[in-house]
Amino acid sequence: MAERTVPEGAVVLLEEVARSAPRLEPVPTGVPGLDDLFFVTEWSDGRPVQRPLGGIPRYSVLQVTGVSDTGKSLMAEQYALTQAARGETCCLVTLESPASFAALGLRQRAQAMGIDFEAVQERVVIVDGASHSVIAQDLPTLFDTLAHAIRTYRVRHVVIDSLTGLYEAREMLARDVVRPIFNFLKKWRQTALLISQKRSGHEAMTAEAAGGYAVGHILDGTLVLAKQAVLTQQQARLYGVPVGETVRLFRIDGCRLCGHDTSTHLMEITPTGLVRIGPRLSEIGKGGEDGG
Repeated sequence: MAERTVPEGAVVLLEEVARSAPRLEPVPTGVPGLDDLFFVTEWSDGRPVQRPLGGIPRYSVLQVTGVSDTGKSLMAEQYALTQAARGETCCLVTLESPASFAALGLRQRAQAMGIDFEAVQERVVIVDGASHSVIAQDLPTLFDTLAHAIRTYRVRHVVIDSLTGLYEAREMLARDVVRPIFNFLKKWRQTALLISQKRSGHEAMTAEAAGGYAVGHILDGTLVLAKQAVLTQQQARLYGVPVGETVRLFRIDGCRLCGHDTSTHLMEITPTGLVRIGPRLSEIGKGGEDGG
């Protein structure tokens, strides 16, 4: 029987690692209404005071999950373009659409956001996993490709659209795929949004994704997007819209690195394809239920 050894560096004192701990700072998302839903707690006269962080925490790795047509990819595009406009390079790993089609979506989003598309192109790197299937099928190839992009272009942000494409048809292995990705992004000090597709049968506002086998707990937090058909007067009162409309909803399901709003909010996709987070449901409707 081989002698067991303690891995070097596995046991450390807090005072040693605290010196290298990252500072809590915000990364604006470019999604109106979202950034102030994350907060930090400060102490004044012995009492806790919440202060909006003004973005997602830098170095956080967040899941963005929802059924189709809830605005996940739109949110990711807004995030990527916002970082490029701020002068920080973002890498978009596209596993659903070939690079040229991803570029088309980014151009449309930039126009809607009032961002000069020509000025930000050199700060958005696209990894085309849709056209090169080995990237989606082999994690070492994905990591080598991402590491090359990060080193070459000084990438600080990563968007993967979609995470589900990395374990499609083998969902029981989802955790074995997501954990190495999480560890990789942490090692390279990236701030990341990982898009995941929910099955339509999953309850609308839960964090379960298409690979919903405890994937969410691996990551730093989850942004849950949903849509709800308004079929009753009770729902109409709750959501503040006529019967027959479809409303979109948003909720933050945990964030390890800072505090966050826990309410369910209305969410809008504008006619130009921009995602906006609206008011809490509690602010617009009284006495209804969220359900069918």
